Amino acid sequence: MRECAVCGSDAEDHVQTCPVCSADLNVDSVRARALKHIRESPRSSHVYIAAPAYACPICQNGQGTWEKDSEQVPSLPHEGCSCPHGCVCRYEPLVVEVGP
Repeated sequence: MRECAVCGSDAEDHVQTCPVCSADLNVDSVRARALKHIRESPRSSHVYIAAPAYACPICQNGQGTWEKDSEQVPSLPHEGCSCPHGCVCRYEPLVVEVGP
Protein backbone atom coordinates (compact mmCIF):
# COMPACT_ATOMS: atom_id res chain seq x y z
CA MET A 1 0.00 0.00 0.00
CA ARG A 2 1.02 3.57 -0.64
CA GLU A 3 0.31 6.09 2.09
CA CYS A 4 -0.33 9.68 1.04
CA ALA A 5 1.88 12.09 2.98
CA VAL A 6 -0.61 14.91 2.38
CA CYS A 7 -3.86 13.42 3.72
CA GLY A 8 -2.78 10.09 5.22
CA SER A 9 -5.04 7.91 3.08
CA ASP A 10 -3.93 4.55 1.68
CA ALA A 11 -3.96 3.49 -1.95
CA GLU A 12 -2.97 0.29 -3.72
CA ASP A 13 0.61 0.04 -4.99
CA HIS A 14 -0.29 0.68 -8.64
CA VAL A 15 -2.23 3.89 -7.92
CA GLN A 16 -0.27 7.02 -8.93
CA THR A 17 -2.65 9.71 -7.62
CA CYS A 18 -4.20 9.84 -4.16
CA PRO A 19 -7.90 8.99 -4.48
CA VAL A 20 -8.79 11.41 -1.65
CA CYS A 21 -6.70 14.57 -2.22
CA SER A 22 -5.29 13.98 -5.75
CA ALA A 23 -1.65 14.28 -4.61
CA ASP A 24 0.98 12.73 -6.88
CA LEU A 25 2.03 9.63 -4.95
CA ASN A 26 5.32 9.45 -6.82
CA VAL A 27 6.28 12.63 -4.96
CA ASP A 28 3.90 12.89 -2.01
CA SER A 29 3.80 9.36 -0.65
CA VAL A 30 5.37 8.67 2.74
CA ARG A 31 8.08 6.55 1.06
CA ALA A 32 8.89 9.15 -1.63
CA ARG A 33 9.28 11.84 1.02
CA ALA A 34 11.45 9.53 3.14
CA LEU A 35 13.81 9.03 0.20
CA LYS A 36 13.89 12.79 -0.41
CA HIS A 37 14.79 13.48 3.24
CA ILE A 38 17.55 10.84 3.19
CA ARG A 39 19.01 12.39 0.05
CA GLU A 40 18.87 15.89 1.57
CA SER A 41 20.45 14.89 4.87
CA PRO A 42 24.17 15.67 5.21
CA ARG A 43 24.42 12.86 7.78
CA SER A 44 23.37 10.06 5.45
CA SER A 45 25.70 8.58 2.87
CA HIS A 46 23.62 5.72 1.51
CA VAL A 47 20.03 4.53 1.20
CA TYR A 48 19.13 1.07 2.43
CA ILE A 49 15.96 -0.66 1.24
CA ALA A 50 14.72 -2.89 4.03
CA ALA A 51 12.33 -5.79 3.49
CA PRO A 52 10.82 -7.74 6.38
CA ALA A 53 11.42 -11.50 6.58
CA TYR A 54 7.81 -12.20 5.53
CA ALA A 55 8.08 -10.11 2.32
CA CYS A 56 7.64 -11.67 -1.12
CA PRO A 57 10.66 -12.80 -3.20
CA ILE A 58 10.61 -9.59 -5.29
CA CYS A 59 10.88 -7.48 -2.14
CA GLN A 60 13.53 -9.75 -0.62
CA ASN A 61 15.63 -9.51 -3.79
CA GLY A 62 15.15 -5.73 -3.86
CA GLN A 63 16.75 -5.28 -0.48
CA GLY A 64 20.13 -3.57 -0.59
CA THR A 65 22.24 -0.44 -0.26
CA TRP A 66 22.82 2.37 -2.77
CA GLU A 67 24.65 5.68 -2.66
CA LYS A 68 22.01 8.25 -1.78
CA ASP A 69 22.50 10.31 -4.94
CA SER A 70 22.57 7.33 -7.28
CA GLU A 71 19.99 7.13 -10.05
CA GLN A 72 20.01 3.37 -9.41
CA VAL A 73 18.04 3.57 -6.14
CA PRO A 74 14.89 1.55 -6.89
CA SER A 75 11.57 3.26 -6.44
CA LEU A 76 9.12 1.80 -3.99
CA PRO A 77 6.78 -0.01 -4.19
CA HIS A 78 8.68 -2.68 -6.11
CA GLU A 79 7.18 -3.49 -9.49
CA GLY A 80 5.86 -7.05 -9.44
CA CYS A 81 5.54 -7.22 -5.65
CA SER A 82 3.19 -10.01 -4.58
CA CYS A 83 2.88 -9.20 -0.87
CA PRO A 84 -0.79 -9.70 0.11
CA HIS A 85 -1.29 -6.11 1.28
CA GLY A 86 1.16 -4.45 -1.09
CA CYS A 87 4.87 -3.71 -0.90
CA VAL A 88 6.12 -3.60 2.69
CA CYS A 89 9.64 -2.33 1.94
CA ARG A 90 10.93 0.95 3.31
CA TYR A 91 13.85 3.32 2.80
CA GLU A 92 16.32 3.71 5.67
CA PRO A 93 19.31 6.05 5.89
CA LEU A 94 22.82 4.82 6.51
CA VAL A 95 24.42 7.59 8.52
CA VAL A 96 28.03 8.68 8.53
CA GLU A 97 27.70 10.88 11.59
CA VAL A 98 25.87 10.24 14.84
CA GLY A 99 25.12 12.88 17.44
CA PRO A 100 23.69 16.36 17.71
